[in-house]
Amino acid sequence: MQPLRTLVLSLAIAGLAGSAFAADPIRIGVSGPFTGGSSSMGVSMRDGVRLAVEEINAAGGVLGRPIQLIERDDEAKNERGVQIAQELINKEKVVATVGYINTGVALASQRFYQEAKIPVMNNVATGSLVTQQFADQPENYIFRNAAHDSIQAPMIVEEAIVKRGFKKVAILADSTNYGQLGRADLEKALNLKGIKAVAVEKFNIGDVDMTSQLLKAKAAGAEAVLTYAIGPELAQIANGMSKLGWKVPMVGSWTLSMANFIDNAGAGGEGARMPQTFIQEPTNPKRQSFIIAYVKKFQPKGGRIDSPVSAAQGYDSVYLLSAAIKQAGSTDGPKVRAALEDLKTPIEGVVMTYNKPFSKTDHEAITMNVPVFGEVKGGRVVYAYSDDKARASQVQVKDLSANKNALQQKR
Repeated sequence: MQPLRTLVLSLAIAGLAGSAFAADPIRIGVSGPFTGGSSSMGVSMRDGVRLAVEEINAAGGVLGRPIQLIERDDEAKNERGVQIAQELINKEKVVATVGYINTGVALASQRFYQEAKIPVMNNVATGSLVTQQFADQPENYIFRNAAHDSIQAPMIVEEAIVKRGFKKVAILADSTNYGQLGRADLEKALNLKGIKAVAVEKFNIGDVDMTSQLLKAKAAGAEAVLTYAIGPELAQIANGMSKLGWKVPMVGSWTLSMANFIDNAGAGGEGARMPQTFIQEPTNPKRQSFIIAYVKKFQPKGGRIDSPVSAAQGYDSVYLLSAAIKQAGSTDGPKVRAALEDLKTPIEGVVMTYNKPFSKTDHEAITMNVPVFGEVKGGRVVYAYSDDKARASQVQVKDLSANKNALQQKR
């Protein structure tokens, strides 16, 4: 009888253990490039999302239900992103999707979520148009917790022109939507300072020789190169300058922090500066616990997260969505959207504490007071300014006046 009694008891315990999640899971899509040139961003984002879900599920889930991630590799290709969006909506029945690393993929794909009334939380793509694509419609289902380009471009120009005193700058941007929209934002920000770039050069994804573009920038007397591209091509710019024996500062969008820029550029990448919402330093307890948990779980090489910004914003995006679902008491798309637009409870994230991050007319969580400048030093990104590091130790909150300033810059 004893073995039978033991078996019955074991089955009963197993039943009790599983009863916490008797309800169906909440299915959330994750779309990003997990292979290819953008993969350091995509994988870091995905792992940040996984870490947040693990924590939330360990604490009982949302509405008594576990979160289940449905992950898809969009390969940074617009057409693949479109296929994935349709699959996640129609086959997988997701209640929301997080991700989008590439602006072009986001703009091509998120219209399907808009039509299906399913929220999208962009956590890396920064093109200024991303959240404005459906802003003229009665309900907008596209949200973002990343520093969009209308924030970054003025920061880049302020750093190069005002703080460092360069009078002649060149712009090098890739030919994607991300690169060309960013290039336009840079030119607008320069124009507000009464400056025109001495050279504006374009290149394609996969290009390995930037000699022609760099020679034009050098001949024009550029004192600094402003960039909008992703890691592999950015490394080719740095390497190209080294080959030419022409070293001027690189100041560009946040992607200069990518591991495949830092590692491939080597000494040529030292000193590059870029806006960052998150730098892998334990400046406050929340960031410290996140870094420790991430490194322990995913064991990145040398303990350095490939794309710390992507990981942190991915992590926070899940907590924002979870808070909205909990507040709505439902996974119904319109109810979750309405809750996101009026979150009642502050959410302590890794990037910042999100206090009323969204409204009906403002779907951007990050404002100009949040990003700081990072600098490549010794093979990783550190704070460029000690004042920024001190400020990062404080809990950042949304500054609506800063957001207004960003919108004015955009116009």
